[in-house]
Amino acid sequence: MESLIGFLLSLAFAIFLFIDAPKHNKSRWLWAVLGFIFGPIALGIYFIKTGRKVAGWIITILAILVYVVIIVLIALAAALMVNGFS
Repeated sequence: MESLIGFLLSLAFAIFLFIDAPKHNKSRWLWAVLGFIFGPIALGIYFIKTGRKVAGWIITILAILVYVVIIVLIALAAALMVNGFS
């Protein structure tokens, strides 16, 4: 279920960027592929490049923070599995 939600979010980012990119003279295919692969980071960078800097920086910073928290939690879980819970 979680992977379906992630896939649908990536698809939504790609569709939005595919539709919005030509309005700002950007390559629709490039931004759609970037949006599908990198998700909210690509969306934030796109907003920064198209003049919506505040929204772009907010999205980019929040996405990076979420990714860092996920990496730290995975590292913590791996360390606990290796060393045990005692």
